[in-house]
Amino acid sequence: MSESRSQDAASDSGPGSRRRTWTELLAGRAERQRQALGRGHKLQESAVRLLRRHLNLNDLLLEVDGSACKTLCLNQLMDPEASADLPGSFIGSALRDQASRLGVPVAVLSSRTVASSIVQICASSGEPSPRVLLNAEQRKKMSSLLEVAQHLLAHSMFSRFSFCQELWEVQNSLLLEAVWRLHIQNIVSLQELLESHADTRATVAWLFRDLCLLCEQMEVSTQHTDIARAMLSDFVQLFVLRGFQKNSGLRSVEPAQMAQLAMDVLQRMLMFTLEALATELQDESPAYRAVKSWFGVFCGHTYGAAVSTDAPKRFFSHTLTQVLTHKPVLRVSDAVQMQRDWSFAKTHPLLTSLYRRLFAVLRPEELVGHLQEVLETHEVNWQHVLSCVSTLVICLPEAQQLVKDWVARLLARAFQSCDLDSMVTAFLVVRQAALEGPSVFPPYSDWFQASFGSTRGFHSSSKKTLVFLFKFLSDLVPFEAPRYMQVHILHPPLVPSKYRSLLTDYVTLAKTRLADLKVSVENMGLYEDLSSGRDITEPHSQAHQDVEKAVAVFEHTGKVPVAVMEASIFRRPYYVSHFLPALLTPRVLPRTPDSRVALIESLRRADKIPLSLYSTYCQACSTVEEKKPEHAAAGVKAEAGGCAEEPLGPLAAALSELRAAMTDPSQYDVLSAHMAVVSERLSSALGLGEEDGSLEVSQVQLSILAPHLEHREQEIADLLLTSFCQNLIAASSFAPPARQGPWAARFVTAMCGRRLLPVVLTRLCQLLRHQGPSLSTSHVLGLAALVVHLGESRSVLPEVRVGFPAPAKSLPIPEFFSSLLTFGTAETSLFCLKFCTAVISYFLCKSSSLSRDILYSCLSPALMKKFQFVILRLFSEAREPPSQEDPAGLPWRLLCLPTADWQRAALCLWKQRTFQELLKQKEFHLTYRDWLQLELEIQPELDSLSHTESSRSYNCSENFDLVLGSCTGNRDIFSRLQEMAADLEQGPTASQSCSPRERFPFGVFRTRLQALASGWDVAARLQRQRELLVYKRILLGLPPSVLVGSPQAKEPAAPDCTEFFHLVNSELRNFCSHGSALTHDITVHFFRGLLSACSQSRNPSRTADLILTACQTECPIVLTSALLWWPRLEPELRSRWTRCFQGPLPQELQRLWEAQQFGRSCLSPDSASPPPGPAWVSAASLHFAIQQAGKNSIKSQLEKLDCQREELLVVLFFFSLMGLLSSHLTPHLRHQAVDSLKALDICAEILGCLEKKKVSWLVVFQLTETEGGLGHVLLRLAPDPYIRLLPFAFYSLLSYFDDDAVLREDAFLHVAVDMYLKLICLFVAGETSVVSALAGRSQVLQGQGDPVGLITKARHFLLQLIPRCPKKSFLNMAELLATSGHCDPEVSAALRSRQQVLPDADLYREPHLF
Repeated sequence: MSESRSQDAASDSGPGSRRRTWTELLAGRAERQRQALGRGHKLQESAVRLLRRHLNLNDLLLEVDGSACKTLCLNQLMDPEASADLPGSFIGSALRDQASRLGVPVAVLSSRTVASSIVQICASSGEPSPRVLLNAEQRKKMSSLLEVAQHLLAHSMFSRFSFCQELWEVQNSLLLEAVWRLHIQNIVSLQELLESHADTRATVAWLFRDLCLLCEQMEVSTQHTDIARAMLSDFVQLFVLRGFQKNSGLRSVEPAQMAQLAMDVLQRMLMFTLEALATELQDESPAYRAVKSWFGVFCGHTYGAAVSTDAPKRFFSHTLTQVLTHKPVLRVSDAVQMQRDWSFAKTHPLLTSLYRRLFAVLRPEELVGHLQEVLETHEVNWQHVLSCVSTLVICLPEAQQLVKDWVARLLARAFQSCDLDSMVTAFLVVRQAALEGPSVFPPYSDWFQASFGSTRGFHSSSKKTLVFLFKFLSDLVPFEAPRYMQVHILHPPLVPSKYRSLLTDYVTLAKTRLADLKVSVENMGLYEDLSSGRDITEPHSQAHQDVEKAVAVFEHTGKVPVAVMEASIFRRPYYVSHFLPALLTPRVLPRTPDSRVALIESLRRADKIPLSLYSTYCQACSTVEEKKPEHAAAGVKAEAGGCAEEPLGPLAAALSELRAAMTDPSQYDVLSAHMAVVSERLSSALGLGEEDGSLEVSQVQLSILAPHLEHREQEIADLLLTSFCQNLIAASSFAPPARQGPWAARFVTAMCGRRLLPVVLTRLCQLLRHQGPSLSTSHVLGLAALVVHLGESRSVLPEVRVGFPAPAKSLPIPEFFSSLLTFGTAETSLFCLKFCTAVISYFLCKSSSLSRDILYSCLSPALMKKFQFVILRLFSEAREPPSQEDPAGLPWRLLCLPTADWQRAALCLWKQRTFQELLKQKEFHLTYRDWLQLELEIQPELDSLSHTESSRSYNCSENFDLVLGSCTGNRDIFSRLQEMAADLEQGPTASQSCSPRERFPFGVFRTRLQALASGWDVAARLQRQRELLVYKRILLGLPPSVLVGSPQAKEPAAPDCTEFFHLVNSELRNFCSHGSALTHDITVHFFRGLLSACSQSRNPSRTADLILTACQTECPIVLTSALLWWPRLEPELRSRWTRCFQGPLPQELQRLWEAQQFGRSCLSPDSASPPPGPAWVSAASLHFAIQQAGKNSIKSQLEKLDCQREELLVVLFFFSLMGLLSSHLTPHLRHQAVDSLKALDICAEILGCLEKKKVSWLVVFQLTETEGGLGHVLLRLAPDPYIRLLPFAFYSLLSYFDDDAVLREDAFLHVAVDMYLKLICLFVAGETSVVSALAGRSQVLQGQGDPVGLITKARHFLLQLIPRCPKKSFLNMAELLATSGHCDPEVSAALRSRQQVLPDADLYREPHLF
């Protein structure tokens, strides 16, 4: 039936038309259906778009269904508080119902709803725009919304594509953080979102705007900083991976649109930052913050997993290229003129930080190759290229050699093909690198001379290359700085004689240019830095700098600087016209010649100063002296000090920034960048061109005893040393020394310049030798590390020549520092232990990977020996056999704790296996000789250990072989000495058979002393003193009975002390005493021997009295020594006497106690106790009491002494004179609380008391060895050097002499002339060093600080006195003049003339008839 219908239909056609077949009819219907279907889809899409643009979904929902519940579910998507309790399934069900009612897909409805909610959240803050970050409330709402979106996405109810389209419709209302949170919550990835937008240009503009805002706002609020950094990191990571990914590999090819978008965004951000840097950015401005934040993305951790790919590396290379080629508007001539302003320190820190971050990913070889490639293939920004070169050589240790090789290749190519571009690049790169200082690259003058100053230079192959070189140098002349032309003239290229005209033409051209610039080669300074590229200073200004530097070099070397001598010959115009006038500037000459005066005198003696000029200088100085206002010197000094303070502020700021960077001491580039700034500021603080990195002299000279620095120099040194100590402590809190990187070595390099090194060494001498015990722990650790680094540089540093008492030879740096450590007192010994512990610990911890040979060459043997000596001396634990290595490791970390335990650290170091292995090396052995030498440095009276304790440090040590350097024979010898002494003491037969003169060991001492040179010169005295100190140590190590001997069997029972008394009177009195007393140790040892002898006697009291009575006549200094040390001696004497003999003290010991009580009572307000005899004992006790009390005046105490005690007053005057001399010679003694001025006042008061009581005191200056007389005793109570210096004491009291007493005493003139002639003899004999020191310290000899002044004053006094003296005063004068009158012919003539003029009084006297 259907077929029939078809046929009917087919036959139904109008007349005149062709009948179509059934197949054709079906085909036309199908086509019409397809067209209708396409139009339907298009219509539906258009309708949806229309609805999206104009439909309010919430209103539509209300119209379709007024159910409040359903509508609430959708509105609560934007209200996290209300929707928190609604499950996601409930919200999804509501959306599905509403979608079915609207006839739209649920995914489309959900996407539209979520997008609308996001927009409302972003707009809900109420804060001013523009913003890119959400606040806390917005983040809370966003989090709830994204949870709902994740549920919808998980149940296929969310369309990412629709969602992206909805977001792009409202992109200007979106905050960047909201987009980022969609990415991290896996709602829509950043890549999917960006790829969904067809307008790439608009997307790039939107991203660029928001990324700039993000960078600006990153550090405004600390609570958003972490979020902002994470956002920026994710965006950059995406852009780098998509923009710089290779097209081949396992990953699919990224769409070209996304790759281009990523590169465009990164490019626009980089251009923005470079443009901002081109302007003068203000710190903390929005642009500054944006640039700083964007440059922060150039670090490894920004890229996370992308680090394993090559994309970051390609991105960094691309960025470096863009930086180097950004706006290439500067020409080569501009670069030649301006490159000195593009050094590392002058480049913006943000740009140098970008370079350093780029360097972190690219290897040094790749960096240099990339630089070369960019320069060969692009037009470049020369400022960026050269600042990049500066950063390269500063921040990469390998860069110096790589740049040298690169420049060599450039020169080879340039001369091979006359390539001007390569030549320009080579010179610009070398000059730029040289600007950063010799610590990172050789000076330009050195490079130029090395490259063209020999026949091996690239230019010497042919005439063509020579012409090329000089043509190039000539082309530079109009543009380059004068410094470089001066280098080319003073260090010209080596040219064959036949082509000499090429060089001559260039030199003429360069000199003409210099003349146009008003710069003269002849007027160049002696110490100008030709490599610095700085501005030329005026000749007179440079001359003053040259003078200061020449004086400093002369002060440290003692020789006229080589540069000065050369200038006087080869550069005479500058030398005569500028240098000498600056050196001979008139001034008030110091009374004690300073280094400047000494330099002038040295030049004058060398005929380097014209006589007329020198005479004019001397006359001008005299005029200045006469016209000098009182306040002028102070004003000038204050003004200079004010100017000097200015450059120290930038230096202190740079050091502070370096300190802040110590949180990661292993970052070589960061710390090197800061060190470059410190070096530049340090150079400014020292003056322009001060540091050229070369050391002109091979040694530095300074005084250990009196190191001196100018105020400005000390300030700079303290800044540097304090900074080093702080940096070390900070770095050690983060990493051990072995992992701290090379920052310390770079810091030390900055301090090793020609001008600064002597300053640093002098300051270290002041701190370590003179202020060591007062240094804090951080100072000790910091200075110890500094000493280690300076020691590692010993091969390139000059040696140090120090003054007395150090060795005459020059010392390497490590040995110099060892010589600064002393053991004189308990405090200095403890400091020595601390410092040695710190030095060795730091060195071993830092150098754990070094070979043994390097370790041995860097460590100071003297310091190692001092550490062994002091630790064995102070700690008994160190004397035990060494155990296995301490598991705690090296003690450096113990020292860096807030409370350092030095004893624990020292013992920990001592037990280390590494340290013990070091001690096995021969050079580190502490031999017995070393031990004795170090022991002799300790002052017994200031020692913290008793003699027994100090002896135990090596006698009782089981590790004694180590202490004595494995020389057990030395120990055996000392043990045998003790055994022999015991045998002699216990063997009566042996002792009786020996004559007293052969008693052991004094006979050995006498024989050795006779073999020594005699005399009072310094060498002989030091040799004799050293020998006697060894003898004293031996005696103290032997039993005390050796000094006193054993009682004799027959009466009287007194032991024989003759040998000991002879040693004391002839030797120990002169070399091992404190003025009028022996040292405490030998005094106590003698009285212990006395008690030992008494214990062997049948009558102990009788024996003690006999020994002490013998002391009164044979060795009185033993009794005065007992009086001096009585407070420490008496308790032991009473205790042992009571315990052993159970009775009162013997009479002579009781007499000493009474004398001591007399001295104390004289100074008390009560009445004085009667003095015991003899008078000199009481006088000695009173003298020591006065010294220990330190009173300013003793007039009232002297009044207590009645007239019957005249002899006591005379002897007291003698002791006071000895005290005056002792206050000058040994001012450091603890028992002496009186300084030289007080001592002089005491002498004057006693002298006044004697003159008031009309007691003759001249006998003190006429002491003779008359048996039984006062001189016999007094001459044994003082060292011979003190007796020889009595003329000085006599004339020190000149102003206190009473005129009447002077004329009344007939013997005064004889004594005065005798003292004067002896004073001259001391001067003529060359024994003036002590006199000079005394005169210089004497307060009464102001203006006469030399022996000549003292003699002149005495001579003037005598010439005035002689005419006034009576005839009696000239008795025995002829005898005196016959022996010494030739010393002063004028005084002798005056005496003889006066003696002849005076009449003989006997001719007019009536005879006595009855």
